[in-house]
Amino acid sequence: MNLKMYVPFYKRNLAVAVPVILSQLGQVVVQFADSMMVGRLGATQLASVSFAGAVFTIGMFFVMGTSMGLTPLVGQSSARGEHRRCANLFQNSFVMNLLMGGLIILIMFAGSFFMDRMGQDTEVVELAVPYFRIMLVSLIPMLIFYSFKQFMEGIGNTRVAMLITIGSNVVNIALNYVLIYGKLGFPELGVSGAAYATLIARILMPIAFILVFMKRDSLRRYFSFFNRASFSYASVKNLFNVGMPIGGQILVEQIAFGFTTIMAGWLGAVTLASHQIAMNISTMVFMILCGLSAGTTIRVSHQFGEGKIEDMRRAAHASYHLTFFSVVICDILIILFRSQIPLLFTNDQEVITLAADLMIILSIYLLPDGLQNVALGALRGIADVKAPMIYAVFSYLLLNIPIGYFCGFVLGYGVMGVWVGFIAGLSAASVLFMLRFRKKARQYELQQQEGELQLMSA
Repeated sequence: MNLKMYVPFYKRNLAVAVPVILSQLGQVVVQFADSMMVGRLGATQLASVSFAGAVFTIGMFFVMGTSMGLTPLVGQSSARGEHRRCANLFQNSFVMNLLMGGLIILIMFAGSFFMDRMGQDTEVVELAVPYFRIMLVSLIPMLIFYSFKQFMEGIGNTRVAMLITIGSNVVNIALNYVLIYGKLGFPELGVSGAAYATLIARILMPIAFILVFMKRDSLRRYFSFFNRASFSYASVKNLFNVGMPIGGQILVEQIAFGFTTIMAGWLGAVTLASHQIAMNISTMVFMILCGLSAGTTIRVSHQFGEGKIEDMRRAAHASYHLTFFSVVICDILIILFRSQIPLLFTNDQEVITLAADLMIILSIYLLPDGLQNVALGALRGIADVKAPMIYAVFSYLLLNIPIGYFCGFVLGYGVMGVWVGFIAGLSAASVLFMLRFRKKARQYELQQQEGELQLMSA
């Protein structure tokens, strides 16, 4: 393989992916801050955030995934210079995101009344429920922000969302300190203080985006295309048809991760706290990989929109290479510092020891996790989303959860066995998604060749 041939693709992919990576890492820093600051209150408080977060992220990632249908559609239209079409999709994305978000919020709020029946310690549930309900409210401004973010990524601009996200994260962390511990005259709210800090920071994010759009002529023109007649059932349906399978795929993955957290909770607060620490590190690396995936979606959608199938394929392959290099570096750091990392979150020696052991399994599953994520990004770039949804159900629900339960509870390996399910599910998903993109790229290549031959014969 000639890596020099891929250098231009590495550069173009990274140009759009790095701002997304920094933005995603900023979100993880906030989660780190939540866990670190709440963790100082005790293992029960840390476990409550872990439990509430596991349930909350199932719904949150579903609606986030649904909103991601906007990016490839805008990317393909933008590559063809169809600006009014982009504005139409953008306008209707607000409608779809708020409708889906409202439905999910109602479902999850109803579910909060049953959180005491999920096998968790009573003290953990008492702290988790109010935190969870406050976080539900934060979904509304977050989804408005995501309409802006996914649109901007579709037109190839990832920098603005990065700057807004980083700014809101600074606000979030500062408010964490004030509201969790009761500083500067504010009441000491503990676990709930972390949720209120997130809510306030998320309200500021769409406000910042609106200000950016109003100040830039190149962006304000999309607002000028907005009108009542542009609200279209067909456009909302188109966005839904692309976004819903993406959201569904993310949902089943989050169900697998969320149920794994619940299974860890069955083993006690110490195990759940250790699991949360390892998951925080996993999430940090995952956000890097999500940035590469988002960059892949953008680059593939643009190349696909321009009809450059071979360049589309190479853009995807370049992201595979970048994923491999990124994971190798992360694995080395995780293994070297596996005993020191837990000290950032807790002083509990039992939690530290178990979390350090989980880091080993984490380092094993990161590569298939990265490859499946980037392959999904490539598939989203060509709006091929229905087959990956089926593959996700097989990999995450029919492999990940049963194997994790079998190894953890039937074979008796505890949380270490539960995590083995991750390796099985993510490995299967990576193979299936990569083979799917290879098949679709070949189909489009053959269609293009047939079209050229027909043109020549005419």
